[in-house]
Amino acid sequence: MYKASIVLFTLIFWGYAPTDEVSVTATVYHAVEGQTDDTPLITASGKHIDPSNPASHRWIAVSRDLEKLGFVFGTKVIVECAGEMNGIWTVQDRMNRRWTHRIDFLVNEDKMGKWDKVSIKIY
Repeated sequence: MYKASIVLFTLIFWGYAPTDEVSVTATVYHAVEGQTDDTPLITASGKHIDPSNPASHRWIAVSRDLEKLGFVFGTKVIVECAGEMNGIWTVQDRMNRRWTHRIDFLVNEDKMGKWDKVSIKIY
């Protein structure tokens, strides 16, 4: 409880407003230069991606507008309405500025997908 209070205070202090649930579009991304920057195996949060099994981390990238709602690096998120991608994921990456109300699942290169009206909420 104490840790959660500190996180909540920090979010509010820096202008973030945690929210209960958000509806987003969800897609997938692969840890390759064409879909990331020039360091595809390092997330925006500085975490290193396992190149042999990126999906094992269960990490997502979020559009920058979601950060203001509390979906910041290290936040655990419950994803619903995304079929087999449902479950608990952790925010560890940030999407290009052109995207809003969107998340990307970090997956292995054999996986593709897009889901509309996906529900995300802080765990």
